[in-house]
Amino acid sequence: MEKTVRVSAVFRKNYKATTKIVVNQGGTRSGKTFSILQLLILVKAFEDTDMVFSIVRRSMPALKASAMRDFFEILKSANLYNEKNHNKTENTYLLNGNLFEFMSLDQPQKKRGAKRSYLFINEANELSLEDWVQLSLRTEKQIFLDFNPSMDEHWIYDQVLPRKDCTFIHSTYLDNIQFLPPEMVAEIENLKSVDENYWRIYGLGEVGQITGLIFTNWRTVDDWPDSCKWITYGMDFGFSNDPTALVKVGMDGGEIWVDELIYSRGLTNPDICSWMRKLGITQGDEIIADNQPKCIYEIHQEGFKIAPTFKGPDSILTGIDILKRYPINVTKGSINLIRELKNYKWKEDASGKPMNIPIDRFNHAVDAIRYACLSRLFHGQRIIKTAIHQL
Repeated sequence: MEKTVRVSAVFRKNYKATTKIVVNQGGTRSGKTFSILQLLILVKAFEDTDMVFSIVRRSMPALKASAMRDFFEILKSANLYNEKNHNKTENTYLLNGNLFEFMSLDQPQKKRGAKRSYLFINEANELSLEDWVQLSLRTEKQIFLDFNPSMDEHWIYDQVLPRKDCTFIHSTYLDNIQFLPPEMVAEIENLKSVDENYWRIYGLGEVGQITGLIFTNWRTVDDWPDSCKWITYGMDFGFSNDPTALVKVGMDGGEIWVDELIYSRGLTNPDICSWMRKLGITQGDEIIADNQPKCIYEIHQEGFKIAPTFKGPDSILTGIDILKRYPINVTKGSINLIRELKNYKWKEDASGKPMNIPIDRFNHAVDAIRYACLSRLFHGQRIIKTAIHQL
């Protein structure tokens, strides 16, 4: 029995592209990732056998929360999923005699692996030029890239788009609007009144330059130090529209160190507890969370040492001020946190001058850091001891 599959305009544009490289630049919710995966699964994988499809992103947690999730959604909706073909340990799937492999570049040797037939780089602007060179050299048939244009200087613009064997596809949420709920469309279009650059980048999918950034005192690092004098976990709750973020925060050598552990939508409190157990978080570890009493109570009942953050009229600005006093080291695998730090900015007045009011966007993992540091660096440990006693 044949099954009808609905596709967007972005799918059709990628389907028609015959060049070696196909670059998808688009705004949020334009459907570019989903459309590329539909093309690979429903079309390319049935053109031949014994092919290798590599789906790549900078970190495995980010890949699992984005392209990998969409991949299996497409398989299941098309009645193509068979658990016997899914190697969850190796992150591979067999389809029509072809191998789909999900790869992160956390380990440099992975990009120097065996040849592949097709390559899909999700959020390609997270990768370095060296990553691109090593991956592209080993791809025989076709390469697909997608990204949000949050910076105007990048190797994609310099090294890829000028090539004669490259097709450029621009998309916005309007290309995917038939698949979006009205509240999501309203949220995207609200960016017009929030910030001009946000609207340009995430609404229109055009190159923009984020100005008025709140944090510039951070850098990426390879590893977490073993000598932290204290470690606290910060948590910001979300569910359908916003992600739940859990960040490990420590202090070493007079500098703040942070590592993104969870950044995912749709997590219930039992889901969060399950994730934390898998991450090795114990009953003795301190967690400072968003001030949501029900969530905190339920997680505390599961045996975790969790307490609400300090809330006050100036708590956000106080927390920002504390974070700006120290150098901040962010692990390279903290992809979502890095994206937030590159976008979290001050509101601007009519003349474009930054105001002392942060825009309430791109701040879920950032807020989690703020909660932890408010506890440790401003209130000491008093806040968590008092809150735990009250629970």
